[in-house]
Amino acid sequence: MGVTMGKADKLLEQAAPHLEQGEEVRAAVMGAYETKVMGSDSVRNGVLIATDRRVVFYAKKLGGFELESFPFGNISSFEHGKSMMGHHIAFHASGNAVQVKWLQPATDFAAFIDVVKEAMNSKHRTAESMNTVPTESAPALDVIKLLKQLGGLRDAGVITPDDFEIKKAELLSRL
Repeated sequence: MGVTMGKADKLLEQAAPHLEQGEEVRAAVMGAYETKVMGSDSVRNGVLIATDRRVVFYAKKLGGFELESFPFGNISSFEHGKSMMGHHIAFHASGNAVQVKWLQPATDFAAFIDVVKEAMNSKHRTAESMNTVPTESAPALDVIKLLKQLGGLRDAGVITPDDFEIKKAELLSRL
C-alpha cells in the first residue's frame, strides 16, 4: 500500500532508520501530541506508523526524537474518535500508552484504523491458536493409564522388566 501523506513525509523519512530491516509501512497519519518541555506543557507533531509488524509513534524534538513501539500482539486496546478539532487515537500496551490528536489527513485515518484492526485481529488469532492445548485422544489416555498400571506391576515384582517392555511396545504400537 503506498502512503501519501504530504506534511508527514518528513517525519516518516526521519522515522525510517528506526524501523526494522524489511519492515513494511502500510499506513501512517500525522497528528499532535502533548508533552512536557522544560517543565511546561507543549504540543508537538508526531506520526503514527502502522507497519506489517507494529504501530510506531515517532516525533522529532530539539536535539533528538521520541519513539514508542507497539507490537500488534501486545496492544491491549486502542481508542479513537472525532471532535471538532479532528480525529484522535490512543494505543495501550503493557502499561505504555500514546495519544495523538488532530490527526491529518482524515482520509488516511480510516485506512490507518483498518490496517491496525486487521493486524491486531490477526496477531490475537495467532496467539490464541498457539495457546490452545491439543487434547489427547481417548485411546492415548487409555494407553498411558495401562502403562502406568504395568509399571506398578513391574515395580511390585508381579511381572518382569522384560514382560513390561514387551507389553509397552505392543501398547505404543496402537497409537
